[in-house]
Amino acid sequence: MSTFVAQIKSYWKHLPDKTKGYLLTLIGVLAMSNVYIFSKAALREVALPQFGFYWFLTGFILTLLLGFKQQSFGKFKELKGKDYRKLVFFGLLEVTSTSFFFKAISSMPNPGVVAFMGNLGPVFVLILGFIILKERFNKLEILGIVITLFAAFLLSYNPKWIHLNEIFISGSQYVLIFTSLFAVSSILMKLNVLKFSPIILATNRTFFLLVFSGLILLYQGLSFSIPQTATINILIGAFLGPFLTAIVGLYAIQYIEVSRKSILSSTKGLFVLLGSYIYFRKLPTNIQVIGGLLSIAGVVLIIIGKKLSKSSKNKDL
Repeated sequence: MSTFVAQIKSYWKHLPDKTKGYLLTLIGVLAMSNVYIFSKAALREVALPQFGFYWFLTGFILTLLLGFKQQSFGKFKELKGKDYRKLVFFGLLEVTSTSFFFKAISSMPNPGVVAFMGNLGPVFVLILGFIILKERFNKLEILGIVITLFAAFLLSYNPKWIHLNEIFISGSQYVLIFTSLFAVSSILMKLNVLKFSPIILATNRTFFLLVFSGLILLYQGLSFSIPQTATINILIGAFLGPFLTAIVGLYAIQYIEVSRKSILSSTKGLFVLLGSYIYFRKLPTNIQVIGGLLSIAGVVLIIIGKKLSKSSKNKDL
């Protein structure tokens, strides 16, 4: 076994940096795609607070172990009162956005639709950047925004609607909320120069989510005992999500540009659709497939547009 591990390390060492970045991003996309599948499977058997408690307990333990191994928690000594207040605020923001994320997965029949609608995140980031940071759009970014918004409409459209309040499928409102909160978080991160390591931020996130889930679980009088199949799905999903996806994502951007990683990450809906069919025998409608592909195209245009804007600014300087 040790010889095999040594061979893998040797092979990895000699790979080009871009290849490493793409492989890590692919692992992250596959891991994140499976989060949608395993969380959907677990939420079919347990209530959201029960799910959240064990999901984030697993993530919290894994990030703690990694943090101690890397000796990342020594930085807490350098933090001041305002830094701890920021951690509390970001923790509460994560609690709200993540709750709506899993609420969307629980409510919508096909988790692949949630994954594609999640591509609205970059659109809301751009819009908030325009409002708060006074950033400007170029033509490609505007086209990308329009295409992604149209894609979101196709993904959430309910063809069987009778009354106006039934025009969108159930659960699509939760996707809009969590993607909006994701955008707020991204902008706040940009406005504040944080002194926290990724491990501290990940530990802070999982801690707040664990405590919140536990409190809601107790408040609602739910049992800590859950079915064995749900436990297995939660353990696998929590390892893939809060832990593996975050870690490989951080390493990936050491080797390739964030924009390239974002383009590849936008395709996760395709893998979620495949997993949904294998696991649940669920297929999206033709309109939702078109919407999913358009959402990827929209994100790609937005990212290319941002790169062109940065290039023109650098030339001006």
